[in-house]
Amino acid sequence: MKILDRYITKTLLKYSLSVMVVLVSVFAFFKFLEGVNDIGRASYTLLDAVIYTGLLLPKITYEVSSVIILLGTVLGLGHLAANSELIVMRGSGVSIVKITKITLRVSISFVILAIILGEFIAPFSSNQAQIYRAKALGETIITSSQQGFWIKDKDNYIHVEKNLDGKVFNNVTLIKKKSANLLDSVVYSDKAIFDKGSLALKKTIRYQIDSTGKFTKIKQENRKQYQSEVTFDQDLIESLKKDPGELSTVQLFKHMGFLSENGLSTGNYEAEFYKRTMKPITLVAMILLVIPFIFGSLRNASLGKRIFLGIVVSLIFHQFSQLGVWLPKMFNLNFFLSASLPTAVVMVLATLMLYRTATR
Repeated sequence: MKILDRYITKTLLKYSLSVMVVLVSVFAFFKFLEGVNDIGRASYTLLDAVIYTGLLLPKITYEVSSVIILLGTVLGLGHLAANSELIVMRGSGVSIVKITKITLRVSISFVILAIILGEFIAPFSSNQAQIYRAKALGETIITSSQQGFWIKDKDNYIHVEKNLDGKVFNNVTLIKKKSANLLDSVVYSDKAIFDKGSLALKKTIRYQIDSTGKFTKIKQENRKQYQSEVTFDQDLIESLKKDPGELSTVQLFKHMGFLSENGLSTGNYEAEFYKRTMKPITLVAMILLVIPFIFGSLRNASLGKRIFLGIVVSLIFHQFSQLGVWLPKMFNLNFFLSASLPTAVVMVLATLMLYRTATR
């Protein structure tokens, strides 16, 4: 039985990896074509476009991971069915439930790898890709992280630890310079509001630095508010604000907390959070839904037609499950219920179909 397990696993892995290479290559090529338009701007070259696309590969792989796993599973089982190997297995006493368990084990292994890729590798590499592109294009951004950024504004430097919604910042440090080698002051605030070229820092601590004498003097001053004019606009800040899809699940959860504490809307982040947490369960439901089509009777339709129908049904369900995550934004529904209910219904339906197929 271990030999059979290894054989099915090897077949599913082979087809899943083949699908991954094809799909990721296609999506990476289109991403590269988007970057070609920047060639010639500042010091941006063809090599920069290639490196930028390469750094985005983990993100691309994670985004299409569901399709990779589904198609790899279907094509692998379809190959076994086309060669009558599934019939031989069933004739040897191997049940459909046993084959399904092996299939799910391989699929869940891929899901775990996809989660690791999406949670730990893709956010870092995507961030590095944006930094690399910004530097190559000569943009003013020094660096940016999942929550905040550094930015140079004339001779001043601003560090924002948490960029909540493009207008409200937490833990802001403003560094002002007198000259190239001398600091004028450092201002720190727990919270700042950005509006139309003005940065209003609330409850600030200001350190005035005097380096004119023999010794450097630092004077501390507390203010209820400190106003600073800046030259960058809202468009630049919006470009720095991380899209929910670029954050890890842990970062999403924390960001939702930051927004709630400041009385801001968490809609987009809640939608992405529940979509991501339901993704593994949704994928299992899709695989369970397509397996009965592969093991169905050959009297009604050819194997190819049944596999195609199974893929279409699963992908339609996948699209509806994604739509269910965003519907609460329009109709003020519960995000968790809207995200989980379609998957639960299809999971029950797929289990019943599989049971009916297995007991024939």
